[in-house]
Amino acid sequence: MSTPADSTPHLGVPGQQSTNNSSESLLHRIKDAPGYSTPVFKGKEEQRAKVQALIASKGFIPRELVANEVNWFYTYLGIDDTYFSSESVDVISDHIIALYGAKVLAYTKHDPSKLVIDLETIDPSGKGATFIHTSPPGKTTTEGPGSTCESRIDALYLDKSTPENAYRLETYRSQGSVSKTASQQLRCYFVSKCNFPKNPPASTRTDGKTDIRTVSDPVFLEKASENTLEIYQNIMWQVERRYGPVIEVFEVEGSRERRLVIGYKMGGTTKFFSALSNLYHFYYLYSTRKYVEQFSNGVTIISLYLNPLPGANAPPIEHSIFQVMKEASLLYTLPDNPFFYAGSGQEGGHAVQEAVYAYCGWVFAQHFCNRLGSAYLNLKNILDENNPSHAEVLNDIKRRFREETFTRESIAQVIHAHPDLINLLYVNFAMVHYPQVTEAQLMPTLSYQRLRTQQPLSDRELYDRIRKSALNKHELQVLESFLIFNKHVLKTNFYQPTKVALSFRLDPSFLPEVEYPKKPFGMFLVIGNEFRGFHIRFRDVARGGIRIVMSRNRETYSINQRMLFDENYGLASTQNLKNKDIPEGGAKGTILPALGAPPRLCFEKYVDAIIDLLIPGQTPGIKEKLVDLYGKPEMLFFGPDEGTADMMDWAALHARARGADTWWKSFTTGKSAETLGGVPHDTYGMTSLSIRQYVLGIYKQLGLREKDITKVQTGGPDGDLGSNEILLSNDKTIAVIDGSGVLADPNGLNREELIRLAKKRVPVSHFDRSKLSKDGYLVLVEDQDVQLPSGEVILDGTDFRNSAHLRFKADLFVPCGGRPEAVNISNVAALIDAEGKPHYKYIVEGANLFITQQARLYLEKRKVILFKDSSTNKGGVTSSSLEVLAGLSLSSDEYTEWMIFKDGKPSEFYQSYVKDIQQKITENAAAEFHCIWKEHARLQGSKPRTLISDELSSKLNNLQAELEASDLFDDEPSKRGVMTRAIPKTLIDKVGLDTVLKRLPESYQRALFSSWVASHFIYKYGVNGSSVDFFHFARELAA
Repeated sequence: MSTPADSTPHLGVPGQQSTNNSSESLLHRIKDAPGYSTPVFKGKEEQRAKVQALIASKGFIPRELVANEVNWFYTYLGIDDTYFSSESVDVISDHIIALYGAKVLAYTKHDPSKLVIDLETIDPSGKGATFIHTSPPGKTTTEGPGSTCESRIDALYLDKSTPENAYRLETYRSQGSVSKTASQQLRCYFVSKCNFPKNPPASTRTDGKTDIRTVSDPVFLEKASENTLEIYQNIMWQVERRYGPVIEVFEVEGSRERRLVIGYKMGGTTKFFSALSNLYHFYYLYSTRKYVEQFSNGVTIISLYLNPLPGANAPPIEHSIFQVMKEASLLYTLPDNPFFYAGSGQEGGHAVQEAVYAYCGWVFAQHFCNRLGSAYLNLKNILDENNPSHAEVLNDIKRRFREETFTRESIAQVIHAHPDLINLLYVNFAMVHYPQVTEAQLMPTLSYQRLRTQQPLSDRELYDRIRKSALNKHELQVLESFLIFNKHVLKTNFYQPTKVALSFRLDPSFLPEVEYPKKPFGMFLVIGNEFRGFHIRFRDVARGGIRIVMSRNRETYSINQRMLFDENYGLASTQNLKNKDIPEGGAKGTILPALGAPPRLCFEKYVDAIIDLLIPGQTPGIKEKLVDLYGKPEMLFFGPDEGTADMMDWAALHARARGADTWWKSFTTGKSAETLGGVPHDTYGMTSLSIRQYVLGIYKQLGLREKDITKVQTGGPDGDLGSNEILLSNDKTIAVIDGSGVLADPNGLNREELIRLAKKRVPVSHFDRSKLSKDGYLVLVEDQDVQLPSGEVILDGTDFRNSAHLRFKADLFVPCGGRPEAVNISNVAALIDAEGKPHYKYIVEGANLFITQQARLYLEKRKVILFKDSSTNKGGVTSSSLEVLAGLSLSSDEYTEWMIFKDGKPSEFYQSYVKDIQQKITENAAAEFHCIWKEHARLQGSKPRTLISDELSSKLNNLQAELEASDLFDDEPSKRGVMTRAIPKTLIDKVGLDTVLKRLPESYQRALFSSWVASHFIYKYGVNGSSVDFFHFARELAA
């Protein structure tokens, strides 16, 4: 049955078969028989007569030569009957005439080697294509038709194949030469559209496995031998249950030929077929036949018939085929690599491993060459970052440095200019991370032998070689960055036998302090064919969302690419401030898909590549043990963010499938409540509960009545924060701004109508205009030339929406949605009127990063009471933290029983646990509000609340780090006293404290203990609590 490609995950559950890692065990022997049969074309002689008559009638070839040319084409070239049965008389005639013309042209040049044949027929209705061109065996041509033919087939047919619109490919080398004087052979490619039957034959299998005959194209079934069907069947089963490519080698008995068969999920990579040719040519192999088969269950299988190139000074095929097999897996992750040069052998350029290393170093250099330098540092020291105009100048200069100093192109030029240095740098990398060859292996791979023959240089010698070879400072910095990369990779899946993207766990100590003042605890770099990504965390136990950064066009992609790491660092840093009173520190992941790449595929590959570094490999030939310089187990916790909200279920299930038995339940938050026991923030208003405590706190401290307060809100009734803000409040809302437009009424928007929209989760565009007063209006983003009740004409609805938050005046402003930096140092002055009065008296920043730091300080200086995002909207992170705790504390059976819904309804345990979460959110938010308010009053307003909030976060994080490193946790009565208070009562009552502590990893217990102690001490005694205060506080912990 056909399944849409975009609805099925590209990665599945791994195969459990165990193979010895020796060459023998990877080899399968098959009989020397064709894998495919070519049905005899019965009308061939009749067709030949018609072709001969047509060519003769055209008169281009002399009549006495026509019979000879036609006979040569039909008999001696060795083109099989597939071609003759699929092409028309007209097309074949044109091809023979073109072949004759090419021979005449080569004759006039007095050089038979100049004979170039280029024949092609592309069916305009999409049924398929035929390509025929001259092709020297074992060599990747860099000019002429052969240089682009396979990459065109990839782009036009194979890469675009889906179960509904798939193309199969047969290609073979003609057995005869083009003419008596020219030795060139022809390469023929036949692309045809698959016609999967609407009613496939019933499966004969009783074990529930896929029957290959039920998902195959009829033409394939007609041609494939029983042995081929059996081989493909087994490959297909492995593809269905494993990640990435399945690669097998078959030795043909009594022959030097080897058949390489590769299976993978359709759409799992691109440009792969053409890249494989470069790979086997590098090892002096050539192909006689190649097949690409597609199946309606979304599986692609490539089969290559490989032979050693006669007369080549090359390793025997018995050795080289395993290197091809090993590197095909690496090529699958990055088939489109500008550093893998065409050509045979070492003199032809980099092997795949060196080329992939060059690509990874290229990506690393783009992000981490020190782009700011001493000139920026000097300027930074002179200017005051707290001064808004100075800060703006520094930001502009920083942006310009990033754009102009090290471009992708200039870094690539340096790599191309120094291939020998890149190879030495690769050896430096490989000597650390290449898995050790064990006695169990029959024979070291060629790449290992290559490493042993090259004299590795010490770091000092390598740096001296770089320094002497670099022509200028620019080249030196680029090449230095490769050495920095090598020295800071702690573990990588680079040499993992199967993978879908490359991942590197990096020690972040190389980050320059001038650009990144707070050092992360750990970082991951992930590089795939369709994307690149990072993950940064500020503590060992840390959590944060995974964000997909989409690009509208090439220019936006270029900007996103330059800023990706900085955006990730900023988001993780903010998350770290926000995560101040929970066990997990701040973390964030970002994924940048290439233009047109499927975001889901990028996310799946990103997650799988990171899991490679979290779970020790234990399956030889599939997932093996890596070189681990970090040497300690690591756990990451992912959450939903822009573009990934619907992918958290998949990631948790995938982690379980990969063997993360203890932590798959807590690997992601934001999971589906009904099927995976997640706790959705929007359903239970988790983030809004904490925002609400700040609004209520202001009302209480200032003695205000909510119904008298006018309010402006960004983020509409269709969003999580926006809808819950409407449902929880009872004020006089005068404007709501969301993605659909601007809804405003100075007399107050109709509360019943707003509640109706919030409950239906629809934007303000659905507001019933009859409920507006005579002064109210609704301007949609698509509107143009709209007149407001005041007489003002709005020329463009989108422009009006984008700046509407700057025009209104009200008591309270609660941003619950909108783009980051919507209020910044360039536009914040618009929030102050001509008399110097701010538009808003109170601002509670619900949306992340809505207001920049400089803009916050500017507003507070003008007496606005403002509470920043890292304090106000932490309800969501608290909820997610307690979702993680449940996942770690419950066994798989308990989790299934108590957290996952039964018949669409939550258990009593689940409902009670959610109430515990809501209570903790309310308590934490109220405690932090009072702490900030009290400190601001103590200082008589001399320090802005924004800075008090940052200082509070910093003090909490620092105290938590000190406590984690201290021995206070080892005091058993204190530990039990804290854990009893920190762990929700529902969990302790149901499971028992001792059982929970037995299941929680010690690193997590320490983090939970220290976060509870730090937050409760500081919220009680303030940021200036003394050692004596802490002594008194600590004495009460065991109570």
